[in-house]
Amino acid sequence: MFKLVKKRLSKGAVLAAVFFLFIQVICDLNLPALTSDMINNGVAKGDTAYIWEIGLQMLLIAAVGLVAAVGNVYFASTQAQKTGAKLREAVFRKVLQFSGREIDQFGTSSLITRTTNDILQIQNVLIMLLRMMLMAPLMLIGASFMAYQSEKRLTGVFLVSIPLLLVAIAVIMYFAVPLFKGLQKKIDRINLTFREGLTGVRVIRAFRRDDFEQKRFADANKDYTSTGIKVFSIVSLMFPIMTLILSGTNMGIVWFGAKLIGDQEMGVGNLVSFMTYASMILFSFMMLSMVFVFIPRGQAAAARINEVLEMPLSIVETTGDQVIDQNKQSHLVFDNVSFRYENAENLALKNVSFSAKAGQMLAVIGGTGSGKSTLVNLIPRLYDPTAGQIILNETPIAQVAQSDLHEHVSFVQQKAVLFKGTIRSNLQFGNETATDEELWHALELAQAKEFVSELPDGLDAQVEQGGDNFSGGQKQRLAIARALMKKAAVYVFDDSFSALDFKTDAKLREGLKNDPEIQKSVLVIVAQRVSTVTAADEIIVLDEGKVVGQGTHDELVENNETYQEIVESQLKKGDEH
Repeated sequence: MFKLVKKRLSKGAVLAAVFFLFIQVICDLNLPALTSDMINNGVAKGDTAYIWEIGLQMLLIAAVGLVAAVGNVYFASTQAQKTGAKLREAVFRKVLQFSGREIDQFGTSSLITRTTNDILQIQNVLIMLLRMMLMAPLMLIGASFMAYQSEKRLTGVFLVSIPLLLVAIAVIMYFAVPLFKGLQKKIDRINLTFREGLTGVRVIRAFRRDDFEQKRFADANKDYTSTGIKVFSIVSLMFPIMTLILSGTNMGIVWFGAKLIGDQEMGVGNLVSFMTYASMILFSFMMLSMVFVFIPRGQAAAARINEVLEMPLSIVETTGDQVIDQNKQSHLVFDNVSFRYENAENLALKNVSFSAKAGQMLAVIGGTGSGKSTLVNLIPRLYDPTAGQIILNETPIAQVAQSDLHEHVSFVQQKAVLFKGTIRSNLQFGNETATDEELWHALELAQAKEFVSELPDGLDAQVEQGGDNFSGGQKQRLAIARALMKKAAVYVFDDSFSALDFKTDAKLREGLKNDPEIQKSVLVIVAQRVSTVTAADEIIVLDEGKVVGQGTHDELVENNETYQEIVESQLKKGDEH
């Protein structure tokens, strides 16, 4: 954990926090000594002037201590918050570099927990470190020295109380630390269950699985709650045990101190100050114990964050200076490409080869699980091929920076993803400087102009989170329009026409094929429907990751059995075109 936060802390601010804390401890340690002096030399002798003099000194020292405490808390809390902000930024930046392989390995729910709850635990521990962990040893050493100076004959009481306190702390830590570590994983489970319940609420209702999902969440919640109750119950024992030992210590001090006072070998003020120092000593032990209880939880959280930050990327960013030449005619080549998912036994793609040039529409069709989405996910390097290479404009994409590659590839996923904002802000993801004319042109190509123009606010109409205020077909058309806003060498549509009716589908494909700007690029369309691919210049037929057919619609209808089966299952005789 210290390695994780060290480079993200401001040394000046940490030193300021330590300085103010040191001043605060010195002030706290001087007050009991002044109290002893006031009682012995002012109260006992009835010297009112002396009492006022010492009292004013105590007020001044208390004021300085208060200012120092505020300064320490300010620098400690701001550093903790800033470190948390830097960690969240680092984790988010790292996750954006992840390929699908790394995201699948962690899981979305776990990544959310690590970015929020785990970093919050580190922030809390950091505040404790800059407050309690530094204050406790300083106060312990200082109070022990001052107590010895006050009356060394009473220090023998600590030979009993301190070992008892240490044993109690050790027992509590032994049981509490493993439970604290387990809490983080249980939070992951709650987040996963809750997230699945939210995203799949319609499916849950449709299948009447409400009771099952409620029970599943209740089980996860109960597991977390019972563990939390257990661990915090154990930790809460610290305070009554501390109070019991402190009370016993004070009884011992009063018992032996009264004898010394009765024998006139010690002043009353010395007894009062010694009891105060004794409280400081035991309180310091308690603070240290609390730190040692919470540090393992922070370390567990830091380990989980480090797993994200230190995760080796399966897609390694090139360090070369090669770039894709945008002046060359768009040309996409798959050269004997194979791909296997992590821990999968079989290849998802096997020796796939094809090429497509500017102005051509390449369609990919096949049964469920044939590898269509896997194939197009390789084009923007969401995954890297296991074997073979992909070449864009005569440059292998593995040899160029991802930022350069993504400038030349526009991608529409199977599931349309819209961001909270407006239609304009969503479309400008593709081109930040786009004019209204360009936005409307993209909407017209995507067959979305009609419904957008009917909205009261037009381009400035609100888009809710996930685009939930639009239908599935409207979301797909807006996502397509966003992709068309980008001037790219390759446009990839991963089954993104599935929610469109046949008429809208046909108009959209016709618009793409006839648009002069789009004709300068390669169009790659993944589809389930034969009607979507009939006009394609080249159709790739996939089956179990292999290319089992390649050609135009007419050629494949005549000589490819797999394609014939797809056509027969979808279209009536005479409707192929």
